[in-house]
Amino acid sequence: MKRQALIASTALAAALAFAAPSHAQDEQVSACLITKTDINPFFVKMKEGATAKAEELGMELATYAGRVDGDHQTQVQAVETCIASGADGILITASDTKAIVDVVQTARDNGILVIALDTPLEPIDAADATFATDNFKAGELIGQWAAAQLGDEAANAKIAMLDLSPSQPSVDVLRNQGFLQGFGIDLNDENLIGDEEDERIVGNDVTSGNEEGGRRAMENLLQVDPEINVVYTINEPAAAGAYETLRSFGRQDEVIVVSVDGGCPGVQNVQEGIIGATSQQYPLEMAALGIEAIANFARTGETPEPSPGLDFYDTGVQLVTDTPVEGLESISVEEGLELCWG
Repeated sequence: MKRQALIASTALAAALAFAAPSHAQDEQVSACLITKTDINPFFVKMKEGATAKAEELGMELATYAGRVDGDHQTQVQAVETCIASGADGILITASDTKAIVDVVQTARDNGILVIALDTPLEPIDAADATFATDNFKAGELIGQWAAAQLGDEAANAKIAMLDLSPSQPSVDVLRNQGFLQGFGIDLNDENLIGDEEDERIVGNDVTSGNEEGGRRAMENLLQVDPEINVVYTINEPAAAGAYETLRSFGRQDEVIVVSVDGGCPGVQNVQEGIIGATSQQYPLEMAALGIEAIANFARTGETPEPSPGLDFYDTGVQLVTDTPVEGLESISVEEGLELCWG
């Protein structure tokens, strides 16, 4: 399992083997990377992966980011800039996966390959391809783990759902719904957060994917029910913030906190008992594969294919915990630290 991301890279590299070039040999291929922010370690690592691969392939790369997670308008402006500059391809982690579709279509109409990274657009075929973690599976893994920790008491759980944004981008919905299904909660509309009827869910709040948001959301939900004993978080910065609030209430040892990302600070938080388990994804690999795909498209006109049986290219996910569950595949914190980022 530790070689999963490397295997994915090798497989896609083979699938993108260059055919007869259609892009002039002396014309430099250009790409844009547009992330949600340039602060979150996940996107920092994504930028590193894209930059290193672009340098390796002799490509020109321009990078852009929203001011905060959810800054849709800055991303729209970035796409428009990439269109005007004549980029061959755009890699984007969209803050608003529905509202971004119109400007993405304009880019595609101008012959630009658009690849969604990490966060599928809505609909997913609004982009030419998606390279992503299986975010539903990532949520499902931590949901299954949390339920197993409680055992029979899972039937009496009091769950806080710390989500990302009011706009409910696809990554937000997928992780949320995956966690609930993994925990054993019946879903209603899989494309919508917050419509479940299970009384174990205390409530949902948004975090903007950062520590401050995690602290605030945790405070709000503890006011609804001070006996919360399971906390789902959209990512590890939000989990760290939630833990600080729990500690301020003296409840840090009574609550299971789970998350998604697999960054080095998050995996270290698993090691320290702040987070019980996290689902690790691989942003450097994701972005590097996207750059390779743009290079291939510029030279051959070929677009990347999804993984078998999926509508996106799966870049891998693994559960990281030092409290493994029988029948649920996971890797240790030590292994997670070898593969982490940030």
